[in-house]
Amino acid sequence: MSQDIISDTLNEIMNAKRAKKTEVIINKNSRLLRNVLDIAKESGYLDYSVEGRSLNIKIKNMNEFKAIKPRYTVSVTKIKDYVRRYLPAKNFGFIIISTNKGLIKHNEAEAKNIGGCLIAYIY
Repeated sequence: MSQDIISDTLNEIMNAKRAKKTEVIINKNSRLLRNVLDIAKESGYLDYSVEGRSLNIKIKNMNEFKAIKPRYTVSVTKIKDYVRRYLPAKNFGFIIISTNKGLIKHNEAEAKNIGGCLIAYIY
């Protein structure tokens, strides 16, 4: 087990999806993880609820949900390069970026002219 809660949880979600499961219970919890899951929930890729220290995640409609390692720090001008690298097509999915304004999608970061650290991508 690694020390990165985000990548561990996203790997468990993808393993459950590959095993054709629709629900997975995660016993890890952090505010950053919940913020990443909130963004995915707003976009309709999954649904989750917090029960004590565990997260009950229901997988809806997603192809890929992975952490970006190492967490590259990018300026707003370089975001497009990483979008082309990680996403399969234009306007298909998004990259989650940690900025000084919180976690946001890559298109919002470009609109607000803010750079940051790449956390995960989903499509």
